[in-house]
Amino acid sequence: MKLDILVFGAHPDDAELGAGGTIAKEVSRGKKVGIIDLTRGELGTRGSAEIRDKEAANAAKILGVEVRENMEFADGFFVNDKWHQMEIIKMVRKYRPEVVICNAVDDRHIDHGKGSKLVSDACFLSGLVKIDTQLDGDDEWQQPWRPKRVYHFIQWKNLEPDFVMDVSGFIEKKTEAILAYGSQFYDPKSKEPETPISSKNFTDSVIYRARDLGRLVGVEHAEGFNVERYVAVDNLDDLI
Repeated sequence: MKLDILVFGAHPDDAELGAGGTIAKEVSRGKKVGIIDLTRGELGTRGSAEIRDKEAANAAKILGVEVRENMEFADGFFVNDKWHQMEIIKMVRKYRPEVVICNAVDDRHIDHGKGSKLVSDACFLSGLVKIDTQLDGDDEWQQPWRPKRVYHFIQWKNLEPDFVMDVSGFIEKKTEAILAYGSQFYDPKSKEPETPISSKNFTDSVIYRARDLGRLVGVEHAEGFNVERYVAVDNLDDLI
């Protein structure tokens, strides 16, 4: 299956938090979008890997993505080495996306920056013809594929975006997908330990960041992204 957009997140819920509005909007435009989680989030203070598997599946249905896979890398301990890069290359070549979106280039959680660089490096390597890969159980060698663009969503840290995506009208869908992770976010009835993302303030912050970015560009809500090369436009009317 060829996808238009492939979104990578170090943990289940990263894609929703960083780019949920963008995913929902692109799906509504007829784009084929997929999500790949690098880990099952098994080191998370709240919930469990099994619970998060179910939550991720529910969030994927809400967003309407074509496919969601989990690489089952070791939460907290995966590294940017040849083995991990080769596994990501297989996914890039499997789905042949035009655009890849992945974790923030710098963030509070160590997996976010690691995941960002791992995916970015693998996207480049995926285009090299002398790197041979096969999917498990497949006799055919995969063809090289390099996405045209790699973008990085913004997470905990308030990084300065290189561009913002107007997601007005899709913030409710983003919020619904985030709240599908009931084990992770604000629940006044929960008896689990508090974490930096379990407070109501954190959930609210996702919305007011989108509102503030939207305010700065004259729309209702927006999500911010960083780029790896200059953003180019065909004409000035492309800007909003």
